[in-house]
Amino acid sequence: MLKSFFSILSLAAIGIGSFCNPVFAGSADSTLLIKKTTDFAVNGEGTAPNWSAAQWFNIAVQNGPGQKQPGRQFSSRVKILYSDKGMYFLFDNEDKKLTATILEDFGALFKEDVVEVFLWPDTAVPIYLEYEISPLDYELVILVPHLKGGIQGWRPWHYDERNKVQHATSVQGGQRKSMAAVEGWKAEFFIPFRLMNPMIPSVPVSGTRWKGNFYRIDYDQETAYYSWQKTGGSFHEFQKFGTLIFE
Repeated sequence: MLKSFFSILSLAAIGIGSFCNPVFAGSADSTLLIKKTTDFAVNGEGTAPNWSAAQWFNIAVQNGPGQKQPGRQFSSRVKILYSDKGMYFLFDNEDKKLTATILEDFGALFKEDVVEVFLWPDTAVPIYLEYEISPLDYELVILVPHLKGGIQGWRPWHYDERNKVQHATSVQGGQRKSMAAVEGWKAEFFIPFRLMNPMIPSVPVSGTRWKGNFYRIDYDQETAYYSWQKTGGSFHEFQKFGTLIFE
């Protein structure tokens, strides 16, 4: 199974980021129920009426590497929906400064302000999708295998209009530019199931369960790490992901 999986990936590996050594600041429910929707266009604002069917959930700040105290916490919340074609995500982040200078896709976005989604559809195989997006609307999408204790990120092969993530961001209370003073920013994106083939055994239906986690890193005066589910040393502790149930 692993051999056939890797045969469809680009063999251009990139380093894995988003590592942390957190102490969780709150207790979150380990299960999310994801409602189904018809497909819609994302605009970075989350204004589609489809979103009214989804409930917000919070992600909480936690200690990062070498931190005796966690970074300053801002409000950060997330909504999720799914359709027959893929999954929709909406992040709403309070902020004061856009620490974002990387102006390219597939850059080391985790070194600046970012939100992240990790999806692990098939728990029989230690491989999951990592998706990151910056306030300036640049993305990083990789598949991450854990094999014999090693971690490496692999970029998708033939990443084009057939399987590409639809994404957009917006800024509140300021301009969408590097180091701008703001009141917050939003990220809205659609991850097609086709992007994860053949990692997903089948397209999710009612009752399907996946594992996953959701993160934010904010680099204001001090770095703040956020998670939905507690991780003890790294965002890549996939055994600690929560459960996603498709309604």
